[in-house]
Amino acid sequence: EPVSHVVARPSPNDILEWHYVLEGSEGTPFAGGYYYGKIKFPPEYPYKPPGITMTTPNGRFMTQKKICLSMSDFHPESWNPMWSVSSILTGLLSFMMDTSPTTGSVNTTVAEKQRLAKSSLAFNCKTPAFRKLFPEYVEKYNQEQLAEQAEAQQTAAESPPQESNTKAASEKAVEPTKEDSEGGLKERRKNKKQGLPAWIILLLVSVFGVVMALPLLQL
Repeated sequence: EPVSHVVARPSPNDILEWHYVLEGSEGTPFAGGYYYGKIKFPPEYPYKPPGITMTTPNGRFMTQKKICLSMSDFHPESWNPMWSVSSILTGLLSFMMDTSPTTGSVNTTVAEKQRLAKSSLAFNCKTPAFRKLFPEYVEKYNQEQLAEQAEAQQTAAESPPQESNTKAASEKAVEPTKEDSEGGLKERRKNKKQGLPAWIILLLVSVFGVVMALPLLQL
């Protein structure tokens, strides 16, 4: 029976071994996480309870260790033969959101749980059994990777024009400075030409007068 935030499928080679994925609930440190694990039913099921383990690092339960629940083989006295796979996993998800200690549980910070939630799907996709039984989650992971790559490429494509604009703006800012320098140099040269010392002018006039007076002296 389909249950919200829970997906479960039997192993192709063993009907007594079920694989599940729990999706972290919104508003909890597990939001956005995908937690993969196994339920191993005994041959006497439904008259005896199963063993439950979790494979994905999650910050709530130890990985590859049996979890102590009233629905697991830790408490056969409280087992109800009417409990199905969906009811077992619903109880596991509810207990995962709790903070009560039990055999197989760990105590971690909210930040650690959130970090593990973000990396959970990537971790699961490295497991062959997960990829085989839950292809829709593998496809979801691939789409997320493609989206991240496209975003990175778009960001990289937008960067060069911004650099070019900055460079062009810098060149425009420098060009007037060059023109100002050239204009200033011409102005200084002009000032030099206009600003000859008075004694040089008098000397030139005297030399010119002597040259003009030489013919008269010869007469």
